[in-house]
Amino acid sequence: KYIYFYNNERYQLKTKGLTPIEYRNQALA
Repeated sequence: KYIYFYNNERYQLKTKGLTPIEYRNQALA
């Protein structure tokens, strides 16, 4: 679980605050 949260934080930084799900939805749109 620690790795999951760690990756979540990094993804939010990379995607300018978007959550991984929001970013994924934009990428697939």
